[in-house]
Amino acid sequence: MEERTIRILTTGGTFDKQYDAVKGELTFRESHLPRILNQARVTLPIHLDSLFAVDSLVMTEEQRNTIIENAIASIEELVVIIHGTDTMVNTARLLESKLPEKDKHVFILTGAMIPYALEDSDAVFNLGCAIASIQLLSPGVYITMGGRIYKADAVRKNREKGIFEAV
Repeated sequence: MEERTIRILTTGGTFDKQYDAVKGELTFRESHLPRILNQARVTLPIHLDSLFAVDSLVMTEEQRNTIIENAIASIEELVVIIHGTDTMVNTARLLESKLPEKDKHVFILTGAMIPYALEDSDAVFNLGCAIASIQLLSPGVYITMGGRIYKADAVRKNREKGIFEAV
């Protein structure tokens, strides 16, 4: 199997939040991705782009469009997008609606319910699932959370249970 470069776009979300002891709240500094990739001993070629760091609940339409423009313009056909879970489905569906006909990209959005910087985070597992599955999937837009892979138009976040589920 040919080794292809994976582009990872980071946008913030719970995945990249850190506890700020001075403010007593979760905030953003720099992305945890370089450290995670190193710690996980990822040997695949990765191109990392940090677009911005925001909670997806306050993400603007301009920021959402920036994600989509960067994703579609990627010269790499494999694109992982680290995104806040609250509006991840919205971005995935918008991306799917803007894809050119016969686009060859595979896009996977993933995030975390608990920040990487905190104990019991699902960030590393979700990233690992995204990196592994993106190499095997057909072109399209997907979300991976909790070990499951969903098509963008067939998933929702169940806020009561704190999980993603098929619809």
